[in-house]
Formats: sequence, C-alpha cells, structure tokens
Amino acid sequence: MYNHAPEDYDCPLCHIARGEPTAKGSAEENVLHRDEHVTVFIAGRWLRSNPGHLLVIPNKHYENIYDLSDKVGHKIADWTKKCALFLKQAYNCDGTSTRQHNEPAGSQDAFHYHMHVFPRYKDDGYYDSHDTYWPEQEEFTLYLEKLKPYFNF
Repeated sequence: MYNHAPEDYDCPLCHIARGEPTAKGSAEENVLHRDEHVTVFIAGRWLRSNPGHLLVIPNKHYENIYDLSDKVGHKIADWTKKCALFLKQAYNCDGTSTRQHNEPAGSQDAFHYHMHVFPRYKDDGYYDSHDTYWPEQEEFTLYLEKLKPYFNF
C-alpha cells in the first residue's frame, strides 16, 4: 500500500539476509547473527562521529514498517534491545540511539525494513552531522572483534 521501491528493485538487504553478495560486494563477514527471522550486521555506511553501528533486518522482504508482520516486528525489537546492550558493553559508549525510516519523505533509501542501532557518545554531534563514509574491511574488523564475544562467536 505505501511502497515506493522501483518495480525492478534488486534489494541489497535481501541479498545480505540470504548470505549473498550485493552490488557493493559481500557483507557476510560483517554478519553477527542470523536466525530464521532476522539478520544483524555492522552497517556498510557509517557516520564518522558514531562508527560501527548495527542494522537489524528481517530475513523476509518487508519494504517498511507498514508491511512488517507483528511476529517479525517483535523479533526485531528483541534484537534491537540486545544490540543496544552489546554496543554499550563492547564499545563502552555513553548511550545508544535507534533509527528507522519509512518512505522517501521519511528518508528511506533502502526499500527493505531495517533498524539502525547507533553507539552514542557525549557531545558526539549525532544530530548535527551527516558526514558518512564507506569504511574499508580493516575498520570493520576492529569493531567486529569488539562485538563477536557478545554474539557468541
């Protein structure tokens, strides 16, 4: 009903949920958890002030919150809470923020429901900065090593 993905949309988050490469390459090495309902991984694009944030996605394609089933929505909420707690412990951050967008007017640019879980630091300028970048795998590895013990690696 409130869907905006182009008809020929090749969903990169569906590829990640299935463990397949995306147009930007494989994200499989950055996956921290996958079960029958959700996948958790370190996001590919980072805010410079808040590196290493996580994404929680449903494995089944739902474009946005309007389409999301209640059962999967509850699984996402459970994993969002776990991720926030894991970030606090692994990164020693001062807090966390979650963020989720719906429709282009709501800043949605990947047309597959996804919940961002950000580490937050005192005076980090999170709401003022839009400075994003695509880190190299070496930088991912630093954050993965911090997080893996919490995800039972």
